[in-house]
Amino acid sequence: MRRHLITSMWRGTDPRGARHKKGRPRRVATLAAVLALGPAAVFAMVAVTAPAASATTVPAPPSGWTTAFSDSFSGANGSGVDSNWTHDTGTQYSGTGCTANYGTGEVESNTSSTANVSEDGAGHLNITALNSGGSWTSGRIETTADNFEAPAGGEMEVTASIKQPNPATGVGYWPAFWMLGSGFRASGAGTSGTMDCSNWPSTGEIDIMEDVNALSEHSGTLHCGTDPGGPCNETTGLGSGLQACSGCQTGYNTYSAIVNRTNTSAESITYYLNGTAYYTVTESQVGTSAWQAAVDHGFFLILDLAMGGAYPNAICGCTSPSSSTSSGAAMSVGYVAVYTTTGSGTGTGTGTGGGTSCTTTATSDISADCYSASQGTIGVTAATGDTNPSGVDGNQAAQLANGDYLEYGNVNFGTTGSTQFDARVASGAASGVSGAVEVVLDNPSNTAVATFDVANTGGWTTWETIPANMSKVTGTHNVYLEFVSGAGGDPPYVSLHYFNFPTS
Repeated sequence: MRRHLITSMWRGTDPRGARHKKGRPRRVATLAAVLALGPAAVFAMVAVTAPAASATTVPAPPSGWTTAFSDSFSGANGSGVDSNWTHDTGTQYSGTGCTANYGTGEVESNTSSTANVSEDGAGHLNITALNSGGSWTSGRIETTADNFEAPAGGEMEVTASIKQPNPATGVGYWPAFWMLGSGFRASGAGTSGTMDCSNWPSTGEIDIMEDVNALSEHSGTLHCGTDPGGPCNETTGLGSGLQACSGCQTGYNTYSAIVNRTNTSAESITYYLNGTAYYTVTESQVGTSAWQAAVDHGFFLILDLAMGGAYPNAICGCTSPSSSTSSGAAMSVGYVAVYTTTGSGTGTGTGTGGGTSCTTTATSDISADCYSASQGTIGVTAATGDTNPSGVDGNQAAQLANGDYLEYGNVNFGTTGSTQFDARVASGAASGVSGAVEVVLDNPSNTAVATFDVANTGGWTTWETIPANMSKVTGTHNVYLEFVSGAGGDPPYVSLHYFNFPTS
């Protein structure tokens, strides 16, 4: 939704296929675009992102990850940023296809002055918007490095601890943490270099945090492909929509995106607030060629506080900022970090299950541990008490709980198709605890095509095959098995040994 560098049209949001929507509709009085505000893919789960820490401490990487970049902004009070960053100054980039006001209609002029961009001596970077006689100045910085990427077979997490601006009157404020593909840079970095803005949106933009008008909300968006239209529905992009963000203007919260390439045929980007996933966009939504052009390469990071422009204007139905907009509010950043796994796919959180006998034929038995990605804390152990049919390796995804999911890439249902889902499960759930197993295709936010409920089967080693009817599915799909329960405290309620999709 953020920075289209060519066109001045506002980017809306497009929460596609959301199964769990919330939020309030807003009237958009300007522009032909419609802003869809319900979040897509709100998952009740906590990711294995970097552990929580104070705003002034960069968290250690999760197990299996390494820190590729970090900045805790530990300079003296009133100092500027170090050489890891470059200032964007003025109102636009130089280069092919680059337009005024960064293509968004924002009205501030960015400076390198410490009045706009400075560290506070207590471990924070403050980007401050100032009004002087109706002319606004602010700050925008980007990393000089542009090689932050998820390796093939691995993952990358990009994260920051941010306190959003908290002005008394906030119409027009537009804070953001985001990244652009390295293909935007022709030479040098930022406004001191030359950009190839005509490469937008094909070389990718990942917006990790945006809010407008100081409404204590946030959103995440991917831009790719061609403009207008294309696989990412430009200039809108594929995004979560604005979502409530209680406390985001009064305290530091962690905004993250994980680029998951553990299965290079079924890649994804998942967005998180304080470690909780709220939106995922997948390669299968976009198409392989557009996805690879937008995602499978290096990025540089951007922190900025824009004032005015098409996005805040669309939300307020006005021209922003107004004469009453408060001057002097800041986006405060405690740290920025980039973590990666190796290309072996050994990272935690969204790693693979490590299955040793893995088929992608829907009508065959698919071992539970053959998942290519996951959410939640997934334990893979021996499926004690059950026999192993041909092709099943004997492991289970053990004691799954509400909010967990398992992704199986490129499952082939053929031209005849399948009309049933069978799963081999066991449950030692406590009395009164039960939940659903749902089959979702291609995007975890899509509507389930098959569902069954399960409660205690007699114990965690007492296995049953439970069937569910399904509308005919043909072709090749990424299959998500999602686990949904309303039990308080999210206790485990089911283990999975294997599953298949019979033709009848």
